[in-house]
Amino acid sequence: MTAATAPLPSITEDEHKRQLRRAVVASTVGTAIEWYDFFLYSTVTGLVFAKLYFPNSDPLVGTLQAFLIYAVGFVARPVGAAIFGHYGDRIGRKSTLIATLLLMGLATFAVAFVPTYATIGIWGAVLLTILRFIQGVGVGGEWGGSVLMSMEWTRTNAHRGFVASWPQFGVPAGLFLANLAVLAFSQMSGDAFLTWGWRVPFALSIVLVGIGLYIRLRIMETPVFARLVKERRIERAPTLEAIKRQPKEILLSALSRMGEQAPFYIFTAFIFAYGVNTLKVSQDFLLTAVLAASVLSFFTIPFCGHLSDRIGRKRMYMIGATVMAIFGFVYFAMLGSMNTTWMFVAIVLSLIPHDMMYGPQAALIAEAFTGRLRYSGASLGYQLASVIAGGPAPLIAAAVFARYHSGYAIAVYILICALLSLISTALLGDHTNQDISKEHHLSAATS
Repeated sequence: MTAATAPLPSITEDEHKRQLRRAVVASTVGTAIEWYDFFLYSTVTGLVFAKLYFPNSDPLVGTLQAFLIYAVGFVARPVGAAIFGHYGDRIGRKSTLIATLLLMGLATFAVAFVPTYATIGIWGAVLLTILRFIQGVGVGGEWGGSVLMSMEWTRTNAHRGFVASWPQFGVPAGLFLANLAVLAFSQMSGDAFLTWGWRVPFALSIVLVGIGLYIRLRIMETPVFARLVKERRIERAPTLEAIKRQPKEILLSALSRMGEQAPFYIFTAFIFAYGVNTLKVSQDFLLTAVLAASVLSFFTIPFCGHLSDRIGRKRMYMIGATVMAIFGFVYFAMLGSMNTTWMFVAIVLSLIPHDMMYGPQAALIAEAFTGRLRYSGASLGYQLASVIAGGPAPLIAAAVFARYHSGYAIAVYILICALLSLISTALLGDHTNQDISKEHHLSAATS
């Protein structure tokens, strides 16, 4: 295929601005809802699931078993990336985003009704595993579409990193809502929260799904995809073409996320099991600290996206990876002080190194792929990290701590992940401020 040279579909400047605002809001709100669903499961895993679904196991073994189910969602994310990446590049960003929201929301709603071990034995854990897999498929297809919906409506290349960071804003927003919901219902007296209170936040997700659908149904398809349709540049099998033509970008995108994603789930999921069982602090203390960290991310994610427009995507990302390499040791030193003030500060600050990478990450990865393969390629690269980084991270952290009984051993794991990110990002192309409406030149067999 030759490079596209035709202009984007013509609409007035006022209409373009209106659609850009709608696209950013739809992407951000929808992503926040999906991450609320995903993080709600993460939070409850460390607090409840080991007790209710693996009651006969040793506490540490039960935690490991619960996190194994938790990890299934991450294994499913590349599956969702492949499925919805295909349709996102075939039928459009908008329709695919509506489908991912419905899939994720209905699976989360169903979690509220899964019987415990006391009622149906091991089948409760089996049902949780199936629903977690469905959740993962939904999230796997969500990210690529939400980023492209915002980014492909951006006419000025100088602000693309900032605009693309807003769907990333959905992560701390979802984290905030999930922890706020659990914190609110954990105030119930006696064993009410453990018995049934934890189910209510899952059931309430259906309301959020309705809000998300209303917003997403009101947006138009992106100009970039509309032009691809007009010029008949739609690939028959975009996922396979992305793997064939841009394998390097897919692999480097996944590896570049190691230093961001693995620590994130240690800081926001593993901390609940570690804090309650080892540090002996209350779950309310931990929920409040993570809430505060997520509020701080409301500002640091878009700010770092903006900075990437000024100093370059790769440079901003590599600065963040360097800070993360060091921060793991600082984090566990502060937690190990057993001083509640220092513990709180450590948890609140923990997402800043993450945000330094996560803010520019959407644009960094999406820009690496040509338009007709962008949903598939970016989604695959982004979500493959879930298998090697996000999913195993709490499990690896728990196993490392069980063996070495030291938070510094986990900090070494974070250091290794950050170094992998540094190397991979250095090898990834930087398309800051380049025109993404033009097709990348791709050979028949290589990127």
